[in-house]
Amino acid sequence: MNVYSKHSSSSVPSAPVRAATRRSVLRGLGVATAVGTAAVCLPAATAHAVPAGRRTGGASDTYALTLVHLGRDGTPTTDYRTLLTALSGPDAGSGRELKESPSTVTVQVAAGRYLLDTAIATRPVGEGNWGNDWLVQPRLDVDRDMTLVLDARVARPVDIRPPVADAGFEQGGVFAEVTYEGVTGFAHLLTRSLDLRIAHLGPATERGAVRTWVDSYWSRPGGVCALGYVFRGERAPTGLVRHPTPGDLATLVVRAGVPASGGGTALVDFSPSAGPSPALALAVPSGGTGTFLLTPERGTWDLVYGAQPEQEGPANNHFVLGRSFTPGSTTVHTFDTPVFGPALDSSPGARPVAQRTGDTLDLTVPLLADGEGHTPSSPLFTASTVTLHRNGTLVATRRGEKPGHASFTVPAGRAAYRLTASATRPRGSVTAAWTFTSATTATTTDLPLSAVRFGPDLALDGTAPAHTTSRVAVTVEGAARLSGVRSLTVSVSTDRGATWTRAALTGGRITVTTPEPGKAVSLRAELTDAHGNTLTQTHIDAYVTRATGAR
Repeated sequence: MNVYSKHSSSSVPSAPVRAATRRSVLRGLGVATAVGTAAVCLPAATAHAVPAGRRTGGASDTYALTLVHLGRDGTPTTDYRTLLTALSGPDAGSGRELKESPSTVTVQVAAGRYLLDTAIATRPVGEGNWGNDWLVQPRLDVDRDMTLVLDARVARPVDIRPPVADAGFEQGGVFAEVTYEGVTGFAHLLTRSLDLRIAHLGPATERGAVRTWVDSYWSRPGGVCALGYVFRGERAPTGLVRHPTPGDLATLVVRAGVPASGGGTALVDFSPSAGPSPALALAVPSGGTGTFLLTPERGTWDLVYGAQPEQEGPANNHFVLGRSFTPGSTTVHTFDTPVFGPALDSSPGARPVAQRTGDTLDLTVPLLADGEGHTPSSPLFTASTVTLHRNGTLVATRRGEKPGHASFTVPAGRAAYRLTASATRPRGSVTAAWTFTSATTATTTDLPLSAVRFGPDLALDGTAPAHTTSRVAVTVEGAARLSGVRSLTVSVSTDRGATWTRAALTGGRITVTTPEPGKAVSLRAELTDAHGNTLTQTHIDAYVTRATGAR
């Protein structure tokens, strides 16, 4: 049986909160903490002291395990938290926690393999921070009465620092996963203090059975340093020193567009994809930027951009997940800027957005993705309609639902369909009309929908300078990108679609001359893919103009 034991190591209070706009989230465990909280303790069974000596008569033999806790000065200490996670035996997958106990404590445990970790705290002198010593024994085989000395003096410092002088330490975490015979034990410690030391105890485990990682988060003006390191082997680390150079790190720049609802502040959570980690959220004002410096070797990273509404309501979250970075690189993500429209991810393994299962058509088309194709969780719209025709006859119309989302039940026979989805925003609208043929399916089958994306060069408020000529990128997504494009024409309007002018498409771009300040550019694409499926996509007031030189 594969068991993931979610028990937590504790740390002790340290420095006060540096900034009220920041929050800490233990990503991967589903546990959130306020910034001022030093650690998270998940529920665990508390051990009670028992007399020494072997016991029998149950499903397994039990033995007396005596634990002696010594602080950094070598004297007994009660400032500790010790966790035993069973990796085999009758209690496999469960944890037993010891805290607020005598410095020497004896517990009765079943025979088997255990992961033991202990956090020993050192009280500060004066106004200093608490010190934390984390001792990890990935392999504790209990087959007799035993005594273990958990001595903080064997731990060595964790010294991870970014290569920028304006960074201040916020929080860190050390984590360990140990796998034995299909059971995985987990332990961790979170701290707000730089005074952290770690050590491996006991014998080595089986090859590759121990996965540990250390994450350190630092704040700086307008940014965050996210430094993480991962290790796999037979032992936990004893101490860790990492002083990366600027060339060792990657840079992620997040640009916050100004939503149609007005200004506000976005909250950006950025953390490693793999394993839990304390994520340090960064507040980015509308029209502003935030910068993350990160360690590419930590693996892939997840970014969650949450545009906070000025009034009550859900945050409009955008997710950029599982992204890799290379040392020395700079990546820019811009959110909440035009042109808003359908986005269909054509990459292998992407989540389908339009499918037929038997005689049911299910649509989850992101009709109002932002200019970079980020799909919003709560798109801003004032009206929404999805209509389906079969052989020219109306099947049904869905109104007021999330743009591009609908479900229809249709007859089994093969027929020609016209699917139209539209959404109206505070300024402008988006309409996409697809035609295709379809019949009942034995298994879930993707519908052959396509989308066209437009990429003008816009300011963060979504505007382009008036009376200027620019090249606008045009790209194809969805079924046409996979099967090929038979034809594609693009038209431009500066009178909200009253008249249209064909724009020559060369090198994947069209040329657009913007109208006077305060006016808008509208766009239309007409596409036929290699199999004859069509798309007509219209953006009324795709983006607006501003006076030249204004921002």
